[in-house]
Amino acid sequence: MSTLKLYDYWRSSAAYRVRIGLNLKGVAYESIPVNIAPGKDEQFAEAYRARNPQKRVPALETEHGMLTQSLAILGWLDVQYPEPPFLPADPWEAAQARSFALTIAADIHPLNNLAPLAYLRSHFGADEPGVAAWYVHWIKLGFDALEAQLAQRRETVFAFGDAPTIADICLVPQCANARRVQLDFGLYPRLAALDERARAHPAFSKATPENQKDAVG
Repeated sequence: MSTLKLYDYWRSSAAYRVRIGLNLKGVAYESIPVNIAPGKDEQFAEAYRARNPQKRVPALETEHGMLTQSLAILGWLDVQYPEPPFLPADPWEAAQARSFALTIAADIHPLNNLAPLAYLRSHFGADEPGVAAWYVHWIKLGFDALEAQLAQRRETVFAFGDAPTIADICLVPQCANARRVQLDFGLYPRLAALDERARAHPAFSKATPENQKDAVG
C-alpha cells in the first residue's frame, strides 16, 4: 500500500482525531498542511477544491482515492488496520463509545467550526465576546452530558476500558478546544482526568497541535 497522505491543519480538532488514529494504528502517513486560518483560506483554492469539494480538513488520500470526514476516515482505518481496535469488543460498550464520540463530533464540534463562527459574525453582527460565549455554550452543553454519562460508569484508564477508543480519540481534541477558550474543567473532573491520561499516551502526544510541522506559536 502506498503511503497515506493526510491533508491536515495543526489546530483542526477533526484532523487531530485522525492523527491520533493513525498513530494508534502505527500507520505511516505524510502530512500535507492546508492553512484554513481566516485570511489564509487555502481550503478554498482550486487545487484543494479539486481534491476535496467540501473544502475542509481532514482529507485522507489513499490508493483507492480521497476520503473525507474524520469519523469516516477512522472507521476505514479500523477496518483496514484492525489492531488495535477503536471500539470495545462488547457490542453494547461499542455503541456507548460511539454515542460518546458522536456527542462531540456531531453535536459540539459542528456548531463551533470556523464556518458557523464566521456566519455569526458576518450575518448576525456577533462581536468577539458574543462568538466566544456561543463557543463555550455548546461545549458546556455537550460536556455536561458526557460527564453525566461517565458518572454512571466505573472509572477506567480510558473512557471505555483500559485501551483508547473512538471516545478518547474525539475527547482529547475537543478538550484542547475547551482549554483554548478557558473552560472551567473543575466542572468536569471525569473528563479532565481522562484527557490528562490520554494525552500522556505516545500516540496522542505525537498528534498534539503544537507538535505539528505547521504549528504557529
